[in-house]
Amino acid sequence: MIAKARSSRLLRIAILLDTSTTWGRGIVSGINHYSRQQGNWHLFVEARGVEESLSLPAGWKGDGIIARVNTLGLAQQLRRRALPVVNVSAIQLSGPPFPTVTNDVCAVAKLAAQYFLERGFRNFAYLSLRGLEYVARQRDAFRKALASRDLSCSVQSFKPQGSFQSLDWNLKIEELAEWLQPLPKPLAILSWNAAREIIHACDLAGLRVPQEVALLSGTEDELLCESSPVPISGVQADLTRIGYEAAAQLDQLMRGRTAPVRPVHIPPVKVITRLSTDTMAISDSALVAALAFIQQNVSRPLGVGELARAAGVSRSSLERRFAEMLGTSPAAYINTLRLERVKALLAETGLSIAAVAESAGFATPEYMTAVFRKAFQTTPLRFRSERQLQ
Repeated sequence: MIAKARSSRLLRIAILLDTSTTWGRGIVSGINHYSRQQGNWHLFVEARGVEESLSLPAGWKGDGIIARVNTLGLAQQLRRRALPVVNVSAIQLSGPPFPTVTNDVCAVAKLAAQYFLERGFRNFAYLSLRGLEYVARQRDAFRKALASRDLSCSVQSFKPQGSFQSLDWNLKIEELAEWLQPLPKPLAILSWNAAREIIHACDLAGLRVPQEVALLSGTEDELLCESSPVPISGVQADLTRIGYEAAAQLDQLMRGRTAPVRPVHIPPVKVITRLSTDTMAISDSALVAALAFIQQNVSRPLGVGELARAAGVSRSSLERRFAEMLGTSPAAYINTLRLERVKALLAETGLSIAAVAESAGFATPEYMTAVFRKAFQTTPLRFRSERQLQ
């Protein structure tokens, strides 16, 4: 339901974000959506590159600010303005924090771990950027998710040179290749924002992507991921929701209300699969056949007995193979795929709940809702409302 403007006075809102990346544009889109609902917001936003210095113009007068507060200088400038500010950066700076709405980097790590595990990987690595606290949090969450399955993760870190959030082209690709060469294969790698460098290092080391090294970027930028020699899979953040929730929080601050003390972390949407992870690290032919059968039939009711017959093994044998190779049961694996389909249909289509349930292979919409609520602690309708910002 569209909110009504609280007054006829025009409110001037500064948006200090880069607009050259999928990340920045997505957040601005969410802010703009909230702004249109209000009816009396005037957004001040300029074309900015990801490495450009962000600051308010001298003499600018306004009512509120949404910013990627990524430097102490910007934080100090904003505090001096004494205006309501909402931060959308995961970077943690010294000094009093601003109210924050940002991507959940730990949820990204958990999603990535599950994604690789479902593809049968048992060898893992994480390429980290030294000195960035939020990258360290994602790295640790990835290792913890794997440790819960008694799996280890090799970690390598490099210091960014000339860039706050990524490696630069002067990185010694040879060092990356030397790190990758002795690691056990097939290898699954999660990286914050250095996937393109890993592609070049694999080429130098004579390693095939994705057959020997499957690579997932913790950030999704369609242009950069598609322009790689091997198109790179990425975790899609819920950018529009981040922007919308940041704008809603700013609205509350401008009304004189208090903001949440803790940062609001928005979970990611899904993994966008491209060639860099389009593989299965499984040599068991029966399990490969079972997984292929699930992919082809996940949109209809599918029992474990039927799945076992398609794989040419007994039900008990299939359940044992799933437990040993994937750390889950056939039924749980099927439900996970169905739930991902439900999320995509809710976010991207206007299908009724009943139609979504049928398309995802659930026997009834009531059963789908119960399974969905247990998995995500929300209902399908509420999930759709948050994703489509209705």
